[in-house]
Amino acid sequence: MEIKYTQSESESGQPNNPLHGVKLADVMEFLVDRYGWKELALKININCFKSNPTIKSCLKFLRKTEWARDKVEDLYLKTKK
Repeated sequence: MEIKYTQSESESGQPNNPLHGVKLADVMEFLVDRYGWKELALKININCFKSNPTIKSCLKFLRKTEWARDKVEDLYLKTKK
């Protein structure tokens, strides 16, 4: 028996999630452009923002560390308001 879904992704996906469809790389690029690495390190105490910061190294860390990613996403949402 095959099940077919007729709802579009936006209806069945995560309609109330403001981060739905936003890539973590885009979030990081926005925050770095907005605040710079020094200001980000002051706002969120994460080593990848302090020691040799690069988007690539931070993405690797954030994908593995949920608490840090949550803080970055929260800052992004507050900044976008």
